[in-house]
Amino acid sequence: RQDPNVIMVGEIRDEETAEIAVHSALTGHLLLSSLHTNDAATTVPRLIDMKIPPFLVAAVLNVVIAQRLVRKICLNCIESYPIDEGLIQFLEKQLKEINPDSKLKIPKFLYRGRGCPACNHTGYQGRIGIFEVLNIDDEIRKLIVNPNFTLDALNDLAKRKGMISMFEDGLRKAMVGVTTIEEVLRVIREVETEYPEASLQPGALSV
Repeated sequence: RQDPNVIMVGEIRDEETAEIAVHSALTGHLLLSSLHTNDAATTVPRLIDMKIPPFLVAAVLNVVIAQRLVRKICLNCIESYPIDEGLIQFLEKQLKEINPDSKLKIPKFLYRGRGCPACNHTGYQGRIGIFEVLNIDDEIRKLIVNPNFTLDALNDLAKRKGMISMFEDGLRKAMVGVTTIEEVLRVIREVETEYPEASLQPGALSV
């Protein structure tokens, strides 16, 4: 007989797998799994679309982490450069649309790799994740079971509670020279292309 402490489900792709995962979590075991969505909050309506009742979604979810990989700037050829006013205004606009309460300030300088033998003249070496973490607390659980639940309401509540979007996390990493703003915008656009049915909430990135 098996008595695991942690159960891992590789990926929730369909209603049957979703039901198995939820009922496994209800036994009190820690369950880890993955689900294809474009951001953390979209996990909730996606599970509901898979015929999991909202009260069960609220009961079993503890934390949702969305992530994408961006290329890191090569440390052997990193350099700073001034960015033009148009890009500053664009980034400020997108940031305000995604999170009006964000305190992040767009700098006058960003970073890039010139290209060197160490990075095969690409300007990049290695990868790092950009993340979005949705902590499910009692207030969010009440919203999930509310008949008037909407994805916008969940995003708004999560951001009021301090959730940082993937775009914000990527922008922070670009500001300190970990990656480039081009990489951040690239992976965000990939999210929109891969999951067009649930585009960035709100303020889809376009330029």
